[in-house]
Amino acid sequence: MQIYLDESGDLGWNFSAPYGNGGSSRYLALAFLFLPLKHRRRPKNIIRELYRKYKWKDEKKASNSTLRQKELFCKKATNIITKYPDINIDIIVVNKTNVQSHIREDANKLYNYMSGLVIPDYVCEKNKVEFIPDKRSVKVESGNSLVDYLETKLWFDHNCATSIKNHPQESHKNYNLQFADWLAHCAWIHFEFSNSTPFNILSPKINTRRLFF
Repeated sequence: MQIYLDESGDLGWNFSAPYGNGGSSRYLALAFLFLPLKHRRRPKNIIRELYRKYKWKDEKKASNSTLRQKELFCKKATNIITKYPDINIDIIVVNKTNVQSHIREDANKLYNYMSGLVIPDYVCEKNKVEFIPDKRSVKVESGNSLVDYLETKLWFDHNCATSIKNHPQESHKNYNLQFADWLAHCAWIHFEFSNSTPFNILSPKINTRRLFF
């Protein structure tokens, strides 16, 4: 199994100004794509279809796409997870305004904790999994700190023998990571801006968790 992770929002804590005008995002969304190896081409094919349809030449971030493009992506994503139910999508969203001050001092711990709430639910039956976060955006202090944390939770809290191979990649080289970026963004704009049409298409078929709401 491969696990792809990307996020939308930020880990800043300035809530005295609007987001985008000196202020931090009020929400952070982490999107996890749990992909059996036999299906590893299916999400990337959706991204390829969007590139062909809209004639994009360079990486297209979901944040730079139109509402109609987001809606089309969510329809296509919903189609594949309906047809192939062993493809799993899990999104966890934190309301940062309710996070206690002592937690804000080390946001990496929050990021790790959020990941630890999700990943064990899907990997305990696996001997090995490949973890593929976005190299340019994952918010951990060192390349292995998140994986070390996850393995500790799996081995000690969940009595699982799963080992995790850490394989960060750059999203412009990996369409499955771009798929995770679109997932995270469509969830994030639902919470951050109440821009909910794309997420409402996707949400009945995925698992969504809320933290500090």
